[in-house]
Amino acid sequence: MAPPVEILGLVLLAAIAWLIWDSLKAREAAVVASRAACAAEQLQFLDDTVMIQSVRPMRNDEGNLRLRRVYGFEYSESGDNRRKGSVVMVGDRVIVLNLELPPRVTSLPLH
Repeated sequence: MAPPVEILGLVLLAAIAWLIWDSLKAREAAVVASRAACAAEQLQFLDDTVMIQSVRPMRNDEGNLRLRRVYGFEYSESGDNRRKGSVVMVGDRVIVLNLELPPRVTSLPLH
């Protein structure tokens, strides 16, 4: 006997609600990590947000199925330019955070 359509509908609705809740949690963790990385490098975290670039399933180190999300964000050194950064999340954990920093010139003492 096939399960009633109502039960399948409830399961589908619960799965969608979990996906939305999990995505909001991961996005907030990505915002916090991006903001902290910019602050550590004395950069401006622009628009105070991250944008989803990709989502795909993967296995974590323990072998559990998780969603791997890549978020992009923009930052600036001076407020006059925009540079791109990205953060890779597995679940709500930051795996990689990338800031495409320009080379810094340091002055060396001349003798």
